[in-house]
Amino acid sequence: MLDAPQVVVCGEITEDLYADFRAQTANAARDDLVVVAMTTLGGDPEVARAMAEEVRAHARSNARQRWIFLGRAVVYSAGVTFMSAFARSDRYLSRDCRLMIHERQIHKTLEIHGPLSACMASAQALVHEIENGMAIQDEGFADLVKDASLPLETLRLRVRDNWYLDAAEALSLGLVEGLV
Repeated sequence: MLDAPQVVVCGEITEDLYADFRAQTANAARDDLVVVAMTTLGGDPEVARAMAEEVRAHARSNARQRWIFLGRAVVYSAGVTFMSAFARSDRYLSRDCRLMIHERQIHKTLEIHGPLSACMASAQALVHEIENGMAIQDEGFADLVKDASLPLETLRLRVRDNWYLDAAEALSLGLVEGLV
């Protein structure tokens, strides 16, 4: 069943890749079993979340349908965000696959000028953005470790410095159902 995936996602997760993904999933949505194969060095985490919601929407609209994730070669960063949308029992990796999981990142420069009240508002807005990003991150991490033997707190500690793990380690921690 995993030898001929209906949906193949390869490359950086971008809006263009998302458009291609949507076209492929629209065609595959007629099947009872849909295998999504992914190879990615990462990309935009919000696009990955949107892709994950596409899978959830298809699954909700057809209870008989099963969606399977197959990670091939590398699944880094935003790819793991996408993978976490699949039930652990529906996640598979090729034996040579490597995962990389890390905290969400922000790259901003905050310049403070003007009245103190305006400066405080700018600083608070940035704090709220960081807090929201952390909440989104924690939701994804909780999905990733659901039904796994890896505690959420251990995951949080491991991902601070980019956690690389091979397919065998992912399997031993219960992050995936099996290797192919």
